[in-house]
Amino acid sequence: MGAARRTGVPPLAKPVDEIPAGSLAKLRREAQACRRCPLWRFGTQTVFGKGSSSAAMMLIGEQPGSQEDLQGEPFVGPAGRLLREAMQDAGIDVGRVYLTNTVKHFKYEQRGKARLHKRANAGEQAACRPWLAAELARVRPGVIVALGAMAAQTLFGTGFRLTRERGQWHDLGQGSCALATWHPSAILRMRGTVREGARTQLVGDLEMAASRLPDR
Repeated sequence: MGAARRTGVPPLAKPVDEIPAGSLAKLRREAQACRRCPLWRFGTQTVFGKGSSSAAMMLIGEQPGSQEDLQGEPFVGPAGRLLREAMQDAGIDVGRVYLTNTVKHFKYEQRGKARLHKRANAGEQAACRPWLAAELARVRPGVIVALGAMAAQTLFGTGFRLTRERGQWHDLGQGSCALATWHPSAILRMRGTVREGARTQLVGDLEMAASRLPDR
């Protein structure tokens, strides 16, 4: 059975005090000037989500990488290429998907010419959470896929463990359901048969998510 189109906003396990209002275009413009935390000083620009406001599925990653920071779009680097390949294998039309991240700025440590990714801390994640809540409020997807532990814990709570609960459905209410799976960047750090197995699991989880889409 396909997921119903949602009529409300799913509650985040890590709530926000205020959800910015407006269209995706308005939210994107406002997010470019965000100074809620120091991360705006790190990257080139805010990396807001991309996709239609009527997308039936939302994929939520963790935070943008170097290529995303330079191009201003989510999932355009190596991890993004792996994700899009997995989506294709799972039969998901990217045109039906809204892609975004929990954190909208690239955090890094400079090592020579290289910019090495650093995980956003709890305060930085909290400061960015209203933008994710606003995206959920505007898009209202019936199916949500959390990519990686940061996104999963934002939706399901700090007790969530990806290795234990990957691929399990969670009812968020308002006709919305969600599951968590591997972040493609984590798969890229794996080797050999472990990487192959995780990629297979990613595709399988995306196939499960696609099976909940309406009009499939």
